[in-house]
Amino acid sequence: MAGVGRDDAGVDFLFSYRARTISSSYINSSIIPILCRKAGVPTVDARGSITSHRARSTIASQLHNAKEPMTLVELQAWLGHRSLESTQHYAKISPNTLTKAYEDAEYVARNVRTIEVLVDREAVTSGAAAAGEPWQHYGLGHGYCTYTFFEQCPHRMACARCDFYMPKESSKAQLLEANDNLQRMLATIPLSDEEQAAVNDGQAALNRLLERLASVPTPAGPTPRQLLPIVEVRRDADDHL
Repeated sequence: MAGVGRDDAGVDFLFSYRARTISSSYINSSIIPILCRKAGVPTVDARGSITSHRARSTIASQLHNAKEPMTLVELQAWLGHRSLESTQHYAKISPNTLTKAYEDAEYVARNVRTIEVLVDREAVTSGAAAAGEPWQHYGLGHGYCTYTFFEQCPHRMACARCDFYMPKESSKAQLLEANDNLQRMLATIPLSDEEQAAVNDGQAALNRLLERLASVPTPAGPTPRQLLPIVEVRRDADDHL
């Protein structure tokens, strides 16, 4: 409701009498209740009483969240505010506008990776999976991760070669890929910015991620620092398989 409030300047007043503005207290206590009764709407809602301040905030928020929104500077001029801070207090961003801005930023679309997952149907139907045998195998390029909660593993894009890791050159991996009971699926994995850099930006980014995770326990328990000597031994053994 233009013209109501202490921070307004140079605007036309909606309610006046003999060229003098009607006080906001009279508008809130008398005029708005009359208008609410005529419109058949309550004078109080979940946020409190319907007031002139609420009306200004509502229209400001609608204009700020419109298909072709007014900028805060434009709203400041329209509302007659001296301070942009006052305008920010009036104009609220709607959840729809916030969701659209988030989608436009394409963060989710940018920070995902699709990887192949091999599902061993025989392990599931035979009950071996319920007994703890691996039945999901996440393709890492250089091998497979058999950790059921792969998406929660901090080492997923910088594999530490723990007990859940299966090198592609190993006899186990070769037997797995020859299994007729495999179902090949694709899984979309959300990545952090750091993981995305490790996937896209080469060895330097991967080394930074490996260094940060060096003391973080793997799903099997040991940290990458503790696994390092074992990893080298396993690689030598795998080379001879």
